Amino acid sequence: MSNPWKDINLSDYESHMALESVQQLQAMNQMMKGQLNQYDIQSVMILGIAGGNGLEHVDMKKISKVYGVDINAEYLVTTKERYKNLSGILECLCVDLSSEAEKLPQANMLITNLLIEYIGYECFQKVVKVTNPEYVSCIIQINTDDSFVSDSPYLHVFDGLERIHHHMAERELQNSMESIGYRLTQTLEYPLPNGKELVQLDFCKNCITEN
Repeated sequence: MSNPWKDINLSDYESHMALESVQQLQAMNQMMKGQLNQYDIQSVMILGIAGGNGLEHVDMKKISKVYGVDINAEYLVTTKERYKNLSGILECLCVDLSSEAEKLPQANMLITNLLIEYIGYECFQKVVKVTNPEYVSCIIQINTDDSFVSDSPYLHVFDGLERIHHHMAERELQNSMESIGYRLTQTLEYPLPNGKELVQLDFCKNCITEN
């Protein structure tokens, strides 16, 4: 059965995420600015890059390679078109992480925002092992109700996602990462207008835990 993300129109996805009642597109843009600029890295891999939201914050004087990974090839075409200024730095990879993780190259940092929900902890562990980053920064959504998709005129666009969605919890993610040698170094919370919350958890392979 095809992954439902292959059938979701990028315009519908971004319009939903940018709604005044949702504001996840805006929130993740600002959070990615911090993710990209906090650490001393030369290469970064962004999983579930969609249309490239946040790539304008790439410091080309510091970062020489950006891998943008997504299961939807049309998303990647749009991303390359939008960020022509990153030509020579940005490399887009169409990869199904659930079955093709071994195709991923290595990178200094791995950014995964609202993506682990759709592959699960075990698959994410495999991705981390393959890419072997020094730093991993994850954004997960904490839901205050049973619905993981915010109410909007675009709600039914996401109907197929329920069959691949995994419940997320900060402690479970931390335990999962610690079991493969990564320690939590930072947690940031970003409340959303609809009562949901984005939580960023940063991990480091060879760092002393700050928390």
